[in-house]
Amino acid sequence: MKAQPAQPARLDVSATRAALPVLRRPRLPFSPWHLLLVPLALVFAAPLGWLLLSSVMSNAEINRFPPALWPSRVDFAGYRYVLENALFLRWFTNSLIVSAVTVVSNLLFGTLAGYAFARMRFTGSRALLALMLATMAIPFQLTMIPTFLVMKRLGLIDTLGALIVPSLVTPFAVFLLRQFFLSLPRELEEAAWIDGCSRLRVLFTIVVPLSRPALSTVAVLTFLSTWNDLTWPLIAVNHDTTYTLQLGLTTFQGQHHTNWAAVMAGNVITVLPVLLAFLGAQKTFVQSITSSGLKG
Repeated sequence: MKAQPAQPARLDVSATRAALPVLRRPRLPFSPWHLLLVPLALVFAAPLGWLLLSSVMSNAEINRFPPALWPSRVDFAGYRYVLENALFLRWFTNSLIVSAVTVVSNLLFGTLAGYAFARMRFTGSRALLALMLATMAIPFQLTMIPTFLVMKRLGLIDTLGALIVPSLVTPFAVFLLRQFFLSLPRELEEAAWIDGCSRLRVLFTIVVPLSRPALSTVAVLTFLSTWNDLTWPLIAVNHDTTYTLQLGLTTFQGQHHTNWAAVMAGNVITVLPVLLAFLGAQKTFVQSITSSGLKG
């Protein structure tokens, strides 16, 4: 009997492929967008870095041409000059008082008005909301003279009250909080009403704790606008003891325009609270914008 020739062995293609190492595409440890965003962020941060470096330079280094890019030694003479030769601490306190009161009042009144527009239906509510939003389109230059006359009638001119009262509540705060309240489920409030809670109790025990992102956004934006305001304090106050930091720094810069180290030091102290406030609430700010119906 003739022997059959041996059959050639068949390769198991699937097993061979499984045994081969999988070649993966190299992945960056960061998003490709960072290649564009990081240089762009450095461009925007360059003026702030130059401000900080200039505040610790001497006047000779600042006035030198070409200008020095790095201080030869750290010199805090500008900071000492600002704190010793101006009402800087008084201006800082005035700005802090005005900003703090304005932030608290906007959070309180904005929450009450925003919740009323979001959950309550009353006669003329839509028309009143539209009228309030329409005031956001009116430039401040058209309202500053009537506002000045009202403050004069109230006897608040040249006081901190003249800086606080016109900003006790803003249409933007009411609108942003209303939009956020509309995104919250009604079932939570209805369950509290069944248990016998009043509207105010529902608002402050259920709605407000869930609205921290929106409240943080309102607080930060109100603080930034109030702290950086220059036009209205320039009109409403006349005495240097009631100046805010922005107004005082402007007059200080005009009086000491040659002492650039002191001017830069004053600007650093002015910018620092704003920068800290924004960095502290950056995440809640983005969360509020994306969840309140304002995204594009």
